[in-house]
Amino acid sequence: MKIGEVCLQTNDVVRLANFYKTLFNIDNGSDDKVHQFIICEETALTVFNDGKPHAQNSQSICLAFTADDVDAEYERLKSLGVKINEPPTLRPWGAKNVSFFDPDGNLIIFRSFKK
Repeated sequence: MKIGEVCLQTNDVVRLANFYKTLFNIDNGSDDKVHQFIICEETALTVFNDGKPHAQNSQSICLAFTADDVDAEYERLKSLGVKINEPPTLRPWGAKNVSFFDPDGNLIIFRSFKK
């Protein structure tokens, strides 16, 4: 069994979807205000408004994405004005992580591993 989709519920689909489209340099061709697929690969990332109010940063999840070069991504994130939580940090298990927040306050991690 595989995870088929990670869905971020939000009050503002366009704002949050645009953040992720910029973050991943993706143009999904959609400006739908209710539901947008951002990544449509083995595991999908979607942004969805189910019509219920959602408080920012009320979730207990973190999304981690593997990147080739965390230091380069860190510089790119700063140039985009992204709110950085922690700059690139080497973890005891060998990952180098940078953490930041999306516009809804969800914690996001870009990580890379020594090759």
